[in-house]
Amino acid sequence: MEEQLVQLLAATQSASETPRKHAEQQLQAFQGHHEFPIGLVNIATHENVPLNIRQAALLYLKTLVLAGWSSQLEEFRGQVLVSDENKVRIRQTLLDLAISDQLDRKIKSTASYVVSKIASADFPEQWPDLLPRLMHTIPSGIDGQVHGALKVLGELVDDCFNESQFFSVARDLVKVVFEVAVNENRKPTLRALAVSVFRGCFDILEMVMEDHKGPVKQFADEVLNQWNHFFLTVMKMQLPTPPTEAEEEDCTPNAELYKGLVALKLQVVKVLMRIRGVFPAILSPQTPALFSATWDELSSLQGAYQQMYIQEERQSRLEDADRLPYTLDFLVLEELDFMQACLRAPPVRAELEQQLRNSTNPETTWVTEVMKLAVAYAHITTEEEGLWNVDVNIFLSEETSVTANYTPRTACGDLVIKLGEWQTQATVEGLLSYTRSLYSTNQSWKAKEAALYILNQLLSDFGDVEKQIGAEPATGFVDFIRYAMQQTDPFLRARGYLVAGSLTRTSGGALNPVAGAFLEASLTAIPSDASEVVQVSCIRALQYYLQALPRSVTQPLQEAIVSAISTYLQGQDLQELAESDDLMVTVVETLRDTILLDPRICITGSGLDLLFQVASHAANNFQLTMIVNETFEEVTEMINELRGDAYTNLCAKVLPSLTAAFDVGDLTGENHLMNLAAELLSVLAEKGPEPLPPGFVQATMPKLKRLLLGSTEEELLKSVTMVVKNILAHDHQQLFEWHDDQGKGGLEVVLIIIDHLLSPSVNDNAAGEVGALAAEVVEKAGHERLGPFLESLLRAVAVRLGSATHAAFIQSLTLVFVRLSLTSAPDVLEFLFNLNIDGTNGLQVVLAKWLENSVNFAGYDEIRQNVIALSKLYDLKDSRLRQIEVRGDLIVSNDGRIRTRSQTQNNPDKYTAIPATLKILKVLIVELGSASGANQELEAAAAAELDEEGSDDGDWEDEPTPFMGLGSGLSKEQLMAFAADDRPGSGRQRDDETQTFLVDFFHRASTTQGFDEEFAALTEEEQGRLRELPPVA
Repeated sequence: MEEQLVQLLAATQSASETPRKHAEQQLQAFQGHHEFPIGLVNIATHENVPLNIRQAALLYLKTLVLAGWSSQLEEFRGQVLVSDENKVRIRQTLLDLAISDQLDRKIKSTASYVVSKIASADFPEQWPDLLPRLMHTIPSGIDGQVHGALKVLGELVDDCFNESQFFSVARDLVKVVFEVAVNENRKPTLRALAVSVFRGCFDILEMVMEDHKGPVKQFADEVLNQWNHFFLTVMKMQLPTPPTEAEEEDCTPNAELYKGLVALKLQVVKVLMRIRGVFPAILSPQTPALFSATWDELSSLQGAYQQMYIQEERQSRLEDADRLPYTLDFLVLEELDFMQACLRAPPVRAELEQQLRNSTNPETTWVTEVMKLAVAYAHITTEEEGLWNVDVNIFLSEETSVTANYTPRTACGDLVIKLGEWQTQATVEGLLSYTRSLYSTNQSWKAKEAALYILNQLLSDFGDVEKQIGAEPATGFVDFIRYAMQQTDPFLRARGYLVAGSLTRTSGGALNPVAGAFLEASLTAIPSDASEVVQVSCIRALQYYLQALPRSVTQPLQEAIVSAISTYLQGQDLQELAESDDLMVTVVETLRDTILLDPRICITGSGLDLLFQVASHAANNFQLTMIVNETFEEVTEMINELRGDAYTNLCAKVLPSLTAAFDVGDLTGENHLMNLAAELLSVLAEKGPEPLPPGFVQATMPKLKRLLLGSTEEELLKSVTMVVKNILAHDHQQLFEWHDDQGKGGLEVVLIIIDHLLSPSVNDNAAGEVGALAAEVVEKAGHERLGPFLESLLRAVAVRLGSATHAAFIQSLTLVFVRLSLTSAPDVLEFLFNLNIDGTNGLQVVLAKWLENSVNFAGYDEIRQNVIALSKLYDLKDSRLRQIEVRGDLIVSNDGRIRTRSQTQNNPDKYTAIPATLKILKVLIVELGSASGANQELEAAAAAELDEEGSDDGDWEDEPTPFMGLGSGLSKEQLMAFAADDRPGSGRQRDDETQTFLVDFFHRASTTQGFDEEFAALTEEEQGRLRELPPVA
């Protein structure tokens, strides 16, 4: 069998698809065979089999283990595929393979991973000797064995230990890896791997902190007292001279040693950052020494970093087979982040603040030295220079901070931003001082660009938090900006234009005397500069001027800005440019700011045409289309407010191009351009006057009808439905007087459309807006026009509501009855009671969906209308309402068991059944809390508490900070709480008008017959809310 398996494994790596797929199918068929896993293990251990085949055998074994080893594995597919007898042999053989010496690292790494997966199911019950064997091998084994044992131990720490298992061996485990880490006779990569295993222990410690805070902190204190000296020693250790490129390529001993020492230092910094996150108070006393060592090392590594990445183009961001990063750029990045963290440690702050107080010359403070360090590592690397020259979108994504590529350059920007938050004036003065000295030398353009880049990052942060730079330092940077804008290097030139805009935005008018000239220089460069990097930088910089300068300065240049951007775009292939998301968004944002200076340019000029042209080539870009929609909404509102013929002229300009987009593509597939055109047309109708200009319906309805009756694209159907609804809301007379090419009147056409959208052939999402359209028809046409069609329409809505499952669709359909109930609640009740829907009373069907979903309704007007409609139904005191039973409160299970997803599906939640009148009260009590802003106040209080917890002064001294969600400022627990917060009405904003109405309603209802019995049936919390009602004013 093994020979056959070797042939099949070799075939799976064939470049030819047919034999590869055939081999994969045969291997899949072998999965249930008794000898299959043993055959794979034998192949993996056979020295005469090629390495790639041995590794492939292990990968197939991994798949087999995950799918068929044990039901305890998440990926288990329901059938155990390995016998107990074979399991014993496989466990032993794989562990031997993982901890053997002189074996390919990829094979050992894969074997270690499979061992860890088996261990997660079998350890310790079926594999009790696993950990003892590892603990014996690590102190006494040779390097190859120790490497394998550490890999397996690391996997165990990451995936296998539970709380009790870890603490039963924690001290011995930490001792074993400590002895490897401090042993200078071991290879540096082994020592780095040992530190990595130690770092993994903190994930377990963090998880059990909440339940065992005292013992965990005691253990951590004890352990770190042992490790702290080692950390500082490694941080202070000097790296040898870096290897040459040739030495790196040949993997010489010198190159391997350097790589290993970098990996070791990296792991030490990583574990320090991890300790800082879990036990900051324990690490805090060590921070002055660690900060000093980090600063010294970063200062000493500048030459090597410059040589390797600024002058040469060494490979960066590399990891070895054990996933240990080992390149110098990674080390610099980690140390910059650790330095930033140390700046917030109280002992470090106290020392640095004292030094600032004692300083008499701002040009020689430690702040200036930090600026010097930041600028040194913020140089554009050779790799970045090459990438940005090829693809300006990459440059722009780095510039707008939307890239996931975190580099030493961006870390330097973050370092200075954090320093600026703490010592704003000193940071600005230190940067200005160093920039002056730098620009007085013959240093490279990269150094001068880096200084302005750091300034730009600082100013961007100022702009985000609405902070301003002082007038004196702002004017102090002007000469350096002018110098940069005149240089031959495109990146320094581009930086000059960008900083000029940023400085104008954040200097509070201090640069107004020169800002006009800077703006015009950018305008000139957009169509004329030879570098595209400079051109797009100028387009971006225009946004800052348009936001900061008086309209009297910018509005006269409106046409010139549009013309400059148009000229730039004429030189581009827009189809190709559409793939550059960041560039397209930048162009659209600048066009938006330009157009909104005076929206009349949309009628008289080409601003809107250019905006639509760009959007038409990137209609699949969600961010871009959102900006275009928002811009057009503002334009339409502002033009409508101009009165006269302004709106009519806007329609004449945009309707032909919008409706023409509906002729592009077929009706059955997704077409982003048609979706965008429908959204814009909906905005045009919604924000227009009442009535709409003559001819609006004739220009739009024929194509809208074709789309609504012929398209199957869900988002398009929703958008086009809203267009018709908005036309109906603004000018129903024009719509009803219109006739299609078959002579059918507008009302009949709309009813045909509604009937189609309510049919089972259209799913809930696609028909999501039909309720709003139907409600508008009922309101605008009235009983007189609709006649017998009214009952047919309402019956169709009720029937579809009974089968609806999509929340937004349920709301849309329910609002038909909501709006009718505002004026004719008795008629609605009578109609539904007499309606039969597949043998069920219509009142039962509609009220069940209505009341179960009310608390999740969205939209101020919709929520307020729903509240009033429900109150009117309650006020009827109709016995038929009390006879209708709907879903009440959740019946809570008290078995204390955690329910899995499958258990929830097999045993769904159960609810009480209560009268509709009681449910109405429950819903309105929820809405009372939402309208009063109670949920908002709770969230604000939580946010304030969170802000206090996350303050810079507290994150080193107080309790360990929980894991923070990326960029959110929220802990993992808080994020999970928000995600799980499905309280009715959560997320609603305060609504005084609705609150006043509800307070009055409950006071009035409390005096009516039957209320006392209903009050008694409420929960204690609900009763408490009513007891706390303020008196009627």
